[in-house]
Amino acid sequence: MNINSDKEKWIFVVIQNAGADELVVGMHDQESGIDFIPAFKEKEEAAECFINMPREAGNRYEVQAMILEDLENYASKNNFMIFFLDKQGKILDRVKP
Repeated sequence: MNINSDKEKWIFVVIQNAGADELVVGMHDQESGIDFIPAFKEKEEAAECFINMPREAGNRYEVQAMILEDLENYASKNNFMIFFLDKQGKILDRVKP
């Protein structure tokens, strides 16, 4: 199944500082030099994988649902790809918005 086939599908991302100055968490892959947003099909997968993600001290983080099309627009405006990951952080699919 192609994860990005349904643009109205709810997916899960990690949000930094939810509220007034919130940001979708992005990462940088050192090997490829690609900036990407980790995304997940299930909330539980996002929460489990997030435990092992690097975080900046002093920021709050939470997993939130987002419509795929909205995430693609955000990623495109901010020069990010979207990597769908499983709970271990393995890449399932890559989306270039």
